[in-house]
Amino acid sequence: MEFNQIVRRRRMIRNYDPERSVPSPIRDRILANALHAPSGGFSQGWAFLALESPQDRERFWATAAEEEADGSHDWVLAGLQRAPLLVIPFAHKAGYLERYAEPDKGWTDQDEARWPMPYWYIDTGMASLLMLQTVVDEGLGACFFGLPPSRVSPVRAEFGVPDAYEPIGVLSIGYPAPDTPSPSLKRGRRGVAEVVHHGRWGQHQP
Repeated sequence: MEFNQIVRRRRMIRNYDPERSVPSPIRDRILANALHAPSGGFSQGWAFLALESPQDRERFWATAAEEEADGSHDWVLAGLQRAPLLVIPFAHKAGYLERYAEPDKGWTDQDEARWPMPYWYIDTGMASLLMLQTVVDEGLGACFFGLPPSRVSPVRAEFGVPDAYEPIGVLSIGYPAPDTPSPSLKRGRRGVAEVVHHGRWGQHQP
């Protein structure tokens, strides 16, 4: 698919065909492309947990789902639970702190205060975007959604994930089924002329 088409077609898909699994070669390409994301110092401080079997996915949803008291998000949850593939991207902060304490980087400690931004999250987010784009290129759909804070530790414990690895979210992946677009889309997309500043803040035209 032409790259501009991938960018423009990408959207969050919240319902999937439960009868169609993700073929192994497509799954492997999605995960392999994530490894081409940039990372500070080539630290590559990320890891990915892929859940495909019905048993593993059931374990995930039983551990991760946090029901809304009013049931307002039941329609979203029901569709996401039909996804045949779940990928949880994890950020590994220690990988960055250790990398920049190596001789070629020149820092002699692992002081987190040296970092202007937590690049372990940023880089893992970019890896996630590469997966989302690969999904579109393969003709599938995906949704990136967050784990409720109260469910992070239970999910790590359920799947044996070390505490040093932090999940930044979850990708549900599969063949799209008819779904209801997010009500948030009614806000409309902000235009380039509104969000891009040229040379000086508030100057929107080059």
